Amino acid sequence: MHRLRSKIRDIPDFPKPGIVFKDITPLVKDPAALRLAVYQLLHPFLGRDITAVAGMEARGFIFGSLVAWELGLPFVPLRKPGKLPYDVQHVAYDLEYGSATLEVHSDAFGMNDRVLLIDDLLATGGTAKASCELVEKLGATVEACAFVVELDFLEGRDKLYDYEVHSLIRF
Repeated sequence: MHRLRSKIRDIPDFPKPGIVFKDITPLVKDPAALRLAVYQLLHPFLGRDITAVAGMEARGFIFGSLVAWELGLPFVPLRKPGKLPYDVQHVAYDLEYGSATLEVHSDAFGMNDRVLLIDDLLATGGTAKASCELVEKLGATVEACAFVVELDFLEGRDKLYDYEVHSLIRF
């Protein structure tokens, strides 16, 4: 994972003072590193009974769609409000400084679906937990959650205690 870790750039004081942003842009810019990251994200789930992959807006779309493509499965985007044109279900959740909402088309998952959730980063776990709730609200099962980067010190994994969590790079 050293090769992937070397492609994560630290941006100090973004989006506000005191935060060190983990920038994945160098990773997605390098085709070999991106291919390696996608393979490492999906590898633990090969042969599992997964029927769909979901990704959280926005960078989860990058990795989630590539994982879905490699597995030959549908990709379902979990979006910010007002971005989906059809009937939606939503889940509101708290952030460190406010709240947010995720939406999905109401017909995105069926009762027998087993979903792999993908995002670029696990920080406090709020978005990931809300994503799990949204999938389950439609009657599907969350098979696991997979992330490129996990910030251990923010303890987001603790919010996902009911789910299998796979991370490639942990800081």
